[in-house]
Amino acid sequence: MHYFEDEEVGRREMTVIVVMGVAGSGKTTVGAELARRLGVEYAEADTFHPAANIAKMSAGHPLTDEDRQPWLAAIAGWIHAHQETGGVVSSSALKRRYRDVLRSGGDVWFLHLDGPRELIADRMRSRSGHFMPVSLLDSQLADLEPLENDERGLVADIATPPEDIVRAALDALAKEPK
Repeated sequence: MHYFEDEEVGRREMTVIVVMGVAGSGKTTVGAELARRLGVEYAEADTFHPAANIAKMSAGHPLTDEDRQPWLAAIAGWIHAHQETGGVVSSSALKRRYRDVLRSGGDVWFLHLDGPRELIADRMRSRSGHFMPVSLLDSQLADLEPLENDERGLVADIATPPEDIVRAALDALAKEPK
C-alpha cells in the first residue's frame, strides 16, 4: 500500500479519490491540485469518453445511462489500476448507481464539489475550449444525487477557493479510520 505524507495532515494510506460534480464545478482545478499535493497521478474523466459521447454533448444533447456505461467502466478500470498507488480522477458521478460502478473498481473516496447553479453557469460561460455547453447544466443538476450517508467522502462548497477545498479534503481524509 502506498502512503502519502503531508506536513499538515501526516501519514495516511492512499485511496483513489473521485472529484465529482456537475460540469463547471471545478473538478479539474481541484483534482489536479489534490493529486499534486498527494504526489499521485491525476486523470481527467473527459479523456475516458468515447468520441460519440463528446459529439453528442457538443451538439447539446445529454448522455443517457447507456451512453455513460463504457465511460464509467473505463474510469472504474483506472481506479482498479491505481489501488496500490492511489490517484485522483474527476467524474461527474451524478447518480448513486454511477458511483457504484466506480466503486466496483476498488476503494474510492468522493469529493463532491457543489454550489449554486448561477455560479456554475458563469464558470461554464467563461471557460474556453470545452465541449460541454451551458445548456446541459440543468439536465446534470436534475440528475445529481448527493452523496448518501454510507458513501465515503466530503461535500465542498465551490465558492470556497480551490486551495481551501484541497485542504479540507486532506483534513477529512486524515480523519478517516485507517
